[in-house]
Amino acid sequence: MIVLFTDFGSRDPYVGQVKARLTELAPAQPVIDLLHEAPDFNPHAGAHLLAAFAGGFPPGAVFLAVVDPGVGTPRDAVVVLAGGRWFVGPDNGLLSVLAARAKDTQIWRVVWRPETLSATFHGRDLFAPIAAAIARGEFPADKLSPLDKLAVEFDPGDLARVIYVDHYGNAWTGVRSVPANARVSAAGVAFKHSDSFGFVGRGEGFWFMNSVGLLELAVNRGNAAEKHGLKVGDPVDVQRLN
Repeated sequence: MIVLFTDFGSRDPYVGQVKARLTELAPAQPVIDLLHEAPDFNPHAGAHLLAAFAGGFPPGAVFLAVVDPGVGTPRDAVVVLAGGRWFVGPDNGLLSVLAARAKDTQIWRVVWRPETLSATFHGRDLFAPIAAAIARGEFPADKLSPLDKLAVEFDPGDLARVIYVDHYGNAWTGVRSVPANARVSAAGVAFKHSDSFGFVGRGEGFWFMNSVGLLELAVNRGNAAEKHGLKVGDPVDVQRLN
């Protein structure tokens, strides 16, 4: 299984081009479109999203992860094995949160370069061939060099900011394991707790722990981001009470 996590969007040709390369190189492997609307140019937010999603996939899954504003620069390409799952992508912090949270992390730098390598599309030309080889069960040891640590490492603790806004306008945060009696506010607004949408009135705001274990701000049958002006990067205040 190859899992795609990118900021490529769904209206441009980039996802299709990557999938074409993967299908060519690993035709027996299913390719899962996890997310192509990760926050643009934001490896920090992407790192917390990817770490939250990873546990929902079986050991052996290969993630091709691309949020890469530094593509074409000297930043390294890396392979990370964490929690029994493989991750291929740029060494810009995107893979650092999941790597730090796992107990059994191994890291390699990709030293191989293909004969044809676009300066702006490493997802297709560099990451995809490596991910395909791993998914086929053919670890490309000759193309990799072991690393002790990643070059860019974000704090693996909770991130008390909005890290994603979905198409409903729900604002996901990088905060985990919040008790129901916590006080949560953002954009100058206090949000009450609810377990789900149907327990609050229509148009009413609330916070809940979402399906991947992250604190999320929402409005029942409404758009929390529009109503409260929430956007990726906005701080969220979480006060855990005794």
